[in-house]
Amino acid sequence: MDNAPQDQVPEPANLRFLRRLVTVLTATMIGGVILIVALIVIRYNQSATPLPDLITLPDGTTATAFTQARNWYAVVTEEDQILIFARDTGRLLQTIKIETD
Repeated sequence: MDNAPQDQVPEPANLRFLRRLVTVLTATMIGGVILIVALIVIRYNQSATPLPDLITLPDGTTATAFTQARNWYAVVTEEDQILIFARDTGRLLQTIKIETD
């Protein structure tokens, strides 16, 4: 006893092609999203600039913030100054006084 209808029309070739195409495109999109996320994570981890091992501040100063670039890093102090140091030598390059009103 076969439960399948006897007058079932076979699936058209265009519909079969479209179903396979949608499946392949879905798999491609999932793979692409996974690849993009992986590349972003890898790139983010590589671009991190290492922190200096030791920062020597002038006597009596207390750091409140820190930022860095390739060739220098800066420390903002409680005395409203920005101290810019050379990354390679740790030498103080510039002191900028922040004027607040």
